[in-house]
Amino acid sequence: QVQLVESGGGLVQAGGSLRLSCAASGRTFSNNAMGWFRQAPGKEREFVAAINWSGTSTYYADSVKGRSTISRDNAKNTVYLQMNNLKPEDTAVYYCATSRVPYGSARQREYDYWGQGTQVTVSS
Repeated sequence: QVQLVESGGGLVQAGGSLRLSCAASGRTFSNNAMGWFRQAPGKEREFVAAINWSGTSTYYADSVKGRSTISRDNAKNTVYLQMNNLKPEDTAVYYCATSRVPYGSARQREYDYWGQGTQVTVSS
């Protein structure tokens, strides 16, 4: 059974940093892109960042570009999201997901397995 487990969320002050992790189990995802999405209260889930199968290409939403870095360790079947200079508008539940294809994408329909999410709260 495929399982994605996010960790690393929490409460942080504006300007602070967090590193989210997503560990996958049940199968290897070294041939699949992986992504991070988030959903704030009352809003739709939105794309945050994606990384291709090899980790050589990354993609970011404009809202986090320059403040976030996505990376992966295929040996550990894990993807990370380092977030710096956090803002109150970054408050959301963050989800990781695995893509059906090897290249990164912002389109949610290209992702088939999803984690349960980890809460990130940024206080002003």
